[in-house]
Amino acid sequence: MIRLICVGKVKDKNLQNLIDDYAKRISRYHKLEIVEVKDEPIGDNEEAVKDKEGQRILEKIRPDEYVILLDLHGKSIDSVSLAKKIDQLFINSSKICFVIAGSLGFSNDVIARADERIRLSELTFLHQMTRLIILEQLYRCFKILNHETYHK
Repeated sequence: MIRLICVGKVKDKNLQNLIDDYAKRISRYHKLEIVEVKDEPIGDNEEAVKDKEGQRILEKIRPDEYVILLDLHGKSIDSVSLAKKIDQLFINSSKICFVIAGSLGFSNDVIARADERIRLSELTFLHQMTRLIILEQLYRCFKILNHETYHK
């Protein structure tokens, strides 16, 4: 099982349609669950906002999941390496949970729970766009692992 925990909802219908399309594509290969947690309004105390969102994230993470944060401070990884990582985790019967933070990033508690932190790019994306990007990359991973055309 692959789960994707995301802070906030996608408000743009066009973006949501693309997310749904990639989720459907992935479902041909593997079970996928997308879990949304409520985002907090950004106020004067940004650490409190991160902590509240972090608690909501931690409540959704299961004890037996390998947790990968999608984080600007994580290590860079290419598509082939991500595919190999996912394949290895599945061999070890791991359940994988990717997590996308809100606009302020992750709380220290969520970082402490993570097994790994990866960066999708040097660029900064809206967290709603990150959802689409990781789903596209997961679909690409399954195509790579199944030796199917898509990855160039």
